[in-house]
Amino acid sequence: MSGHSKWSNIKHKKGKNDAIRAKITTKIGKEITVAARLGGADPTGNMRLKLALQKARENNVPKDNIQRAIQKGIGATDGGDYEEITYEGYGPSGVALVVEVMTDNRNRAAADVRHAFSKHGGNLGESGSVTWMFKRKGVFVLPGDAGDEEELMMMALDAGAEDFKNDEDDYEVLTTPENYDAVEKAFQDADIEMTISKITMVPDTTIALDGDDARKMQNLLDALDDLDDVKDVYSNAELPDDEEEE
Repeated sequence: MSGHSKWSNIKHKKGKNDAIRAKITTKIGKEITVAARLGGADPTGNMRLKLALQKARENNVPKDNIQRAIQKGIGATDGGDYEEITYEGYGPSGVALVVEVMTDNRNRAAADVRHAFSKHGGNLGESGSVTWMFKRKGVFVLPGDAGDEEELMMMALDAGAEDFKNDEDDYEVLTTPENYDAVEKAFQDADIEMTISKITMVPDTTIALDGDDARKMQNLLDALDDLDDVKDVYSNAELPDDEEEE
């Protein structure tokens, strides 16, 4: 598994067509609005907004959409009814899934998530049934030609990174959420390209899938990702590259 494959869930399903791109833009706009309402319009000191804006840039969300979402967050009264809910469950071969939802209709969100699980060979679990298998971490992936391995490692560790690995074509860096900004700044100041930079849920262990189970798992991920209320989906599945790229 390459670094790209291992962290593919972080950038799961990038704009395959116009309809999907529009849905992604809407979801990210909702995140920006809520983040701005809760922490203000300045991403400095508002980590939630900073990450939402980063996601917007990664997905090529138009600047006008971003500004409208921020203004809606700091100036409007709507958008405050969104509720954040985390669903947990299992997919094929006992794969653990964590589904983060932002919704203004709890009943609709629960029904949609439950339907996606049941339709694609999974089942919802109780609260706390799988989140113990994950830890929230800052993740950076650097291309293999980003620089000298030892220099990059020392840069990352000096900035507060927890771990640095050479994973075939990429370098993987893990941090605590608290040290995310410092490590990111160290790379930015050194003009180091980051192919992935994200605070995400990292599984303690993974389950490798192939064949029918891999296809079922990909279909479940796609179905969850398609739901308007779903913000992020995390799993401990390792899928073969061809399943991830289809």
